[in-house]
Amino acid sequence: MSDSNKAGKGSPRAVRAIVTGATGMVGEGVVHECLNHPGVEAVLVINRKPCGITHPKLKELLVRDFFDLASIANELTGYNAVFFCLGVSSVGLQENEYHRLTYELTLHAAETFLRLNPGIVFCYVSGSGTDSTEQGKRMWARVKGKTENRLLQLPFRKAYMFRIGYVHPTKGLHNTHKYYYALAWLYPLWRAVFPNYVSTLRDVGIAMINTVNKGYDKSVLEVRDINALARK
Repeated sequence: MSDSNKAGKGSPRAVRAIVTGATGMVGEGVVHECLNHPGVEAVLVINRKPCGITHPKLKELLVRDFFDLASIANELTGYNAVFFCLGVSSVGLQENEYHRLTYELTLHAAETFLRLNPGIVFCYVSGSGTDSTEQGKRMWARVKGKTENRLLQLPFRKAYMFRIGYVHPTKGLHNTHKYYYALAWLYPLWRAVFPNYVSTLRDVGIAMINTVNKGYDKSVLEVRDINALARK
């Protein structure tokens, strides 16, 4: 065990995080912040394809199917946080397919990580407008709400639902959607006019890191909460 993991009561925990979805915009940004943060000791990235990042803190595992993590289970222990950034768009999907790739996949992975690392902090990338009642008209919002509700019932040390809105990209990263660059010039205006709906990718990553040692008084984080937690 490293010296940082022997820290006494009241000392910050060295963050050892599992990150999923690192080939997407949010996941890549979260990994970027973790690798540059002095409080993060190790990052395990789990992807279906290589993320293209090399760093002394980073280890990458490739899996074909997130419903089958048994083959890598012995490499998933020793972590105290999961930053779950894996997700799919609902565009073009029937509800049963979106439910499988969002609710069922997320819960399967979350329960696996929890079984192997009791006491972890779990951060889930959800979305602004998610429907906690599970009864609304928007299919994606119902499924996301069901996923959030079930995650909050699991015995994590703490779970946080990150309901991101517009996320301003980090310059120099590779997985930013092209339309974000097209809209980037509007960011200062949106930040001034709609501060509760706009954050930066850095805000999201730092907020996730801060959940491990600083925490937050809400489990469901809207954009304004994400921004506040990033500045704690």
